[in-house]
Amino acid sequence: MGEQRPLIGIQADVFLNGQAPFHGVGEKYINAVIHGSQAQAMLIPGLSFEQDGRELQQVDDDYLRDLISRLDGLFLPGSPSNLNPQHYHESLLHPDSPADPQRDATSLRLIRLAIEQGVPLFAVCRGFQELNVALGGSLYQAVHEQPDLLDHREDKHASRAEQYAPAHEVTLVANGLLASWLSCTRWKVNSLHGQGVKQLAPVLRVEARADDGLIEAVSLPSAAALVVAVQWHPEWQFADDALSSALFHAFGEAARLRRAQRLATSGHS
Repeated sequence: MGEQRPLIGIQADVFLNGQAPFHGVGEKYINAVIHGSQAQAMLIPGLSFEQDGRELQQVDDDYLRDLISRLDGLFLPGSPSNLNPQHYHESLLHPDSPADPQRDATSLRLIRLAIEQGVPLFAVCRGFQELNVALGGSLYQAVHEQPDLLDHREDKHASRAEQYAPAHEVTLVANGLLASWLSCTRWKVNSLHGQGVKQLAPVLRVEARADDGLIEAVSLPSAAALVVAVQWHPEWQFADDALSSALFHAFGEAARLRRAQRLATSGHS
């Protein structure tokens, strides 16, 4: 029997199917975690901590603390919904903005617990924004409305393949994680987001920027394990892109190290 794969938890969205709340994750994210990181994937529901659950009874932070202690990695995917700006002390500018309060409540807690417990973390798109907010940053609620920034949204009328195709270049910060993996300073990425980093959390380090200056990738140098996040979508056909492959491979390696450490501490082999 071969070496067991590390267990990576993937944060799920909560959405209505008719009148019933369901929890789910896009299949492309699951595929990239399983095959790109060579890991086991487990979906984490959007839990209820106050009055945000529809049919799910409340849990407390101890529930999440126990959960995160069993994981070897945490993956935060993109989502059609946006983080409620109350979490970075701003008012909602667009009332029709899609929301997911259960994911908000769960992911922000999970991020802090993962960092506290040394669990590797990889975040994409909405997850990238969640990481920034969880650590004290803020967001532009509509990047395209900022006079000095470009429109980073996808064409809603294009095919899915066209929407996820490379859209613009980013500059990788010299001596950063991403630049070291590729040995270059420019890379072309896809772009499917309406929100973005406004004020960067003080503890995060910029790893890449778009040509308009918008932050597109970050890391957390002070973390005990790998913490990296990107605004684009590396999960899309990850095997065909060197940077996407490097991101999921590095995440998998960090999760394997975490698993070895966790089992050694518990006395299991």
